[in-house]
Amino acid sequence: MTGKSEKMKARMPRGFVDRQAADIRAVDEMCAKIRAVYELYGFEPVEQPMIEYTDALGKFLPDQDRPNEGVFSFQDDDEQWLSLRYDLTAPLARYVAENFEKLPKPFRSYRQGWVFRNEKPGPGRFRQFMQFDADTVGTPGVAADAEMAMMMADVMEALGIARGDYVIRVNNRKVLDGVLEAIGLGGDENAGRRLTVLRAIDKLDKFGPEGVRLLLGAGRWDGGKEGEGDFTKGAGLDEGQSETVLFQLGIPSSIKDDSLYPAGETFAAGQGELIAIEELVRAAGYGPDRIRIDPSVVRGLEYYTGPVYEAELLAEIPNEDGQIVRFGSVGGGGRYDGLVSRFRGEPVPATGFSIGVSRLMTALKNLGKLQTADVPGPVVVLVMDRDTESLGKYQKMVGELRAAGIRAEMYLGGSGMKPQMKYADRRGAPCVVIQGGDERAKGVVQIKDLVEGARMAETITDNAEWREGRPAQVEVLESELVATVRGIIAAQAAERGGR
Repeated sequence: MTGKSEKMKARMPRGFVDRQAADIRAVDEMCAKIRAVYELYGFEPVEQPMIEYTDALGKFLPDQDRPNEGVFSFQDDDEQWLSLRYDLTAPLARYVAENFEKLPKPFRSYRQGWVFRNEKPGPGRFRQFMQFDADTVGTPGVAADAEMAMMMADVMEALGIARGDYVIRVNNRKVLDGVLEAIGLGGDENAGRRLTVLRAIDKLDKFGPEGVRLLLGAGRWDGGKEGEGDFTKGAGLDEGQSETVLFQLGIPSSIKDDSLYPAGETFAAGQGELIAIEELVRAAGYGPDRIRIDPSVVRGLEYYTGPVYEAELLAEIPNEDGQIVRFGSVGGGGRYDGLVSRFRGEPVPATGFSIGVSRLMTALKNLGKLQTADVPGPVVVLVMDRDTESLGKYQKMVGELRAAGIRAEMYLGGSGMKPQMKYADRRGAPCVVIQGGDERAKGVVQIKDLVEGARMAETITDNAEWREGRPAQVEVLESELVATVRGIIAAQAAERGGR
């Protein structure tokens, strides 16, 4: 025993991040624009808790191969299993089912919040991230799906993303299901292999046709050759099955066979719905430069039952390392007619989409489309005297500034003048207010412009030039405090705007 108490090591769990003021304000700015589009379409806000009963998530967990994995779960005092939500759709389904008789049908809602994945973290892959969803529950026709695609396009443009720099890609899981049925992968017994095929298709942008061909077959080595890197086991399709799937993605096949053209009710129904969606969006004025039918769109979750869509950024955007990259998908969704139905025992059609807030925010920042206004720190009233009467006068000055809509605070630490000035600098204060006993006797205050003072200290070396510049510190009557501070803040804002 050393007699010293052990220090707790400050550490953050892997896969999580702390958020600073600039990021929080950037998210608020972006989400306000998204929210305005949702409201324009007539959607209403609703919010569910972050924790649900695990059985309410059921087989619709992110990874069907491991139905009890992928989420953070724990037991309550009644030994009931609870889980942090992994998306915003499953909690909405539970909410609608529980309040079905009271809600208007169709029920049009949006919600924003944190979701959690108990998965291995990696670059750009976090265990906690924010989504912003919109859903229509109670409409069976594809008009609701077409509207979702149009609303996604309008969101992109509301965020300042130009046409040609984004596209909403639309497909239908019935088309994909029809293909899979045609190659012998129908039925519940093939659910795992179907999911593997869908995941392989979803890698088309990343690995190209040859990479997907390998994933549809025996599998793929990350290094490109056997034994190089990690191995991903494939779906085990034979050549004919793989070529049928690839052909439906628009990839030419060397096989000339009628089997490349699947028939069947499921396939035909999906094709018919895609034709209807295309007609609806074109009639509404959304051309193929904004909304495009694309057979490669899959969406990973198993609960999609019809049209699926993704918002993809086409612009080449510098990443955090300055490398030019295609950012890809920033949101997506689709029809999930079985999710509410499992609580109700009757058909309840639903469709919706989800925006990945953090990913989209990063893309907008790198595109230069998300430049939050500089928020200056609070004006700091320095504390020169600590008797009760003086503290009351300082607090009165702070109150006057706040009443005028100016952020302000009285220094509440115990340090002297120099540390207080350093504190104000770290807070990004536009100016400080100083009043000692001499100033109080004369009914005046000293106001020091910290931005101008720093500029003068760095650039002005001549005394005459110093005197001709904007004064970094002025003495004014107490009654002129608010007007003087407002003038300093306005001058700083004008300088920032002129840069």
